Amino acid sequence: MTSPKKRLRIGVVFGGRSGEHEVSLVSAASVIRALDPEKYEAVPIGITKDGRWLVGTGAVKLLGDVLKSGDRVMLPADPTAAQLVPVGPSSGQPSVIVDVVFPVLHGTFGEDGTVQGLLELAGLPYVGAGVLASAVGMDKDVQKRLFEQAGLPIVPFLAVHRWEWERERVKVLREIKKKFRFPLFVKPATLGSSVGMTRVKAAHELQGAMDLAAEFGLKIIVERGINGREIEVSVLGNNEIRASIPGEIVPHREYYDYAAKYLEGGTELIIPAQLTKKQVATFQDCAIRAFRAIDGTGMARCDFFLDRKNGKIFVNELNTIPGFTSISMYPKLWEASGLPYTKLIDRLIELALDLHREKARTKYSIELPAGAGGALEG
Repeated sequence: MTSPKKRLRIGVVFGGRSGEHEVSLVSAASVIRALDPEKYEAVPIGITKDGRWLVGTGAVKLLGDVLKSGDRVMLPADPTAAQLVPVGPSSGQPSVIVDVVFPVLHGTFGEDGTVQGLLELAGLPYVGAGVLASAVGMDKDVQKRLFEQAGLPIVPFLAVHRWEWERERVKVLREIKKKFRFPLFVKPATLGSSVGMTRVKAAHELQGAMDLAAEFGLKIIVERGINGREIEVSVLGNNEIRASIPGEIVPHREYYDYAAKYLEGGTELIIPAQLTKKQVATFQDCAIRAFRAIDGTGMARCDFFLDRKNGKIFVNELNTIPGFTSISMYPKLWEASGLPYTKLIDRLIELALDLHREKARTKYSIELPAGAGGALEG
């Protein structure tokens, strides 16, 4: 009689020190529900708003409780050490072992390469983009520069450092007014979910919008307002990249802000988007090119604008940890493309393990011939 196959322990990391903390909890609950219990054991790992790591049981209803009363752990940056080591009052508990980490952390200190760097040091496989792509995916200024270098169409923009804004307000305001017509958008360069973003319709609104964005980041993005349809494409893969069919966001508000995304109903998701075959092919090609431009792996959602006046396509941004809530476009687009939610999770975990094995083939040191050490020391 054959023994039952061992289930993989999937550490679903959620919460975090970000303005998107609450959104992350909803996404994580959806991911845990989608994990096939015959293949996987969910290990919820919550990060509080002050940065403590807490581990709990796999019940979705307990995600909020994990952040209140879970056992405190830490992840040593040491691939030879035990994995999640209990600390403080939990130090008497055994270490928590996971096979793959699934970060569902939106925004800073999670989606920006920081957690990915820790996981690299710890030698753990993890779902999604690596350190470089995660960092670039979070910094919309650098991301747009790479898109531009790759020949992708982007909306005209200006990046302003917070220190520059605070020291030279008059100069910055003059430069913005010279470069753009109203309306325009102002947002933090390193945050998602439209947190800190303002649609500025007139000059007298600009200073308040800049101050708001500066609260959430060291760098501010100002970009031209586009009267366009909002089109999104999901991307999946490591070496061989696939793009989903495009979908369209039709917000019930003036634009797709935080409230429209997460707090209110009424926003319409149109899947598939009503586009010509040529437009679909262009969106998919641009999404794959954008993903490659930031050296992406695993997954991303590519957001576009389709100008209503002239039909021009603009790449807006890539999100390397897209939302996984019940209303999120990333899984919905793949489902409409023939890849159901549970199979999508399977594929993301497979990609994480494949990439981890590929990294293991890489040499990080050289073997010196006998006697060469003394020569180097001298």
